[in-house]
Amino acid sequence: MSRTAALVTRSWYAPHPTALSAALRPLAWLFGGIVALRRCAYRQGWLRRVRLPVPVVVVGNITAGGAGKTPLVAALVDALRARGFRPGIVSRGYGRRGRDPRGVRATDDARDTGDEPLILAESGVPVWVGSDRAAAAQALLAAHPDVDVIVADDGLQHYALARDVEIAVVDGERALGNRLLLPAGPLREPASRLASVDAVVRLFAGRSSMHPLAGEFSMSHEAQPWQNLVDPARAFDAAALRDPATVAIAGIAHPDRFFGSLIAHGFAGRTRAFADHHRYSRDDVAFAGAPAILMTQKDAVKCRAFADARMWMLPIRAHVDPALVDLVVEKLDGSQVARDAGVSRHQGSADPRS
Repeated sequence: MSRTAALVTRSWYAPHPTALSAALRPLAWLFGGIVALRRCAYRQGWLRRVRLPVPVVVVGNITAGGAGKTPLVAALVDALRARGFRPGIVSRGYGRRGRDPRGVRATDDARDTGDEPLILAESGVPVWVGSDRAAAAQALLAAHPDVDVIVADDGLQHYALARDVEIAVVDGERALGNRLLLPAGPLREPASRLASVDAVVRLFAGRSSMHPLAGEFSMSHEAQPWQNLVDPARAFDAAALRDPATVAIAGIAHPDRFFGSLIAHGFAGRTRAFADHHRYSRDDVAFAGAPAILMTQKDAVKCRAFADARMWMLPIRAHVDPALVDLVVEKLDGSQVARDAGVSRHQGSADPRS
């Protein structure tokens, strides 16, 4: 990761105010004004919002960087399928080539789809990407008319897509940092925005004994068995964790979370952090002499084109509070009843989601 990015991130999550955050406050005030004006424009109808013929669930966060949104989307989609729904997923496809909507297959090149949509495509449900999430959702529904609910990955601030359920994910460890808006802090929107969503989900590392705040839901990530990028049937040798020549890489928003989980399981090798959504090349992962190269699933989808037998990924599965699924299903059912009756859930409301 660049030294500048690392310095800014440390300032955002420092336990006390820093000189850097203080210096950037004027820019944060300007950013806050733009955010408020944009949201007001959608609330007043000055900017157009697209309402789909099926309910929309948006999963996002108010902080820059990852907080566990994509694993939650995957878990929520599985839960909805178990309840009889036929979900589809839309995502921006961060960092991909092109902007137009397109479908995603698990075998696609991450440069064409973005990394996280490839992971979501492994769920087997339709996944479409596009910088315009509403257009991507409309294209998905045209291609898959049986889909009866859209789940939007990282779309909380994409107000052009009207939504029926909003879920905000918060990192239970880092929380909201210094609670300042970008660039002085990590917030995309003021902390007060959490009061307007339907559910706040806090991600806790492992099976944490910590509990979410009143009215919130909890989520944890559980590591799945290691998978070799060349031969998925090959068994992982845990001795590789203890080999000091082994290398672990992470191109995610919070690489220390991945590295820390490895260290907790006896990892004694080297670590190398890349920028979030880093587009890997063969040279990035050469690591001559390394007996094993360990990475997240998000890294693996961008390395598989030039993978060798030393490369292993660690998939994760999100465990969510069943009460969250109950809440979402209740709201989806109510939303569909309103559609069938020809009225909007939010008609006459000042809620910017309407």
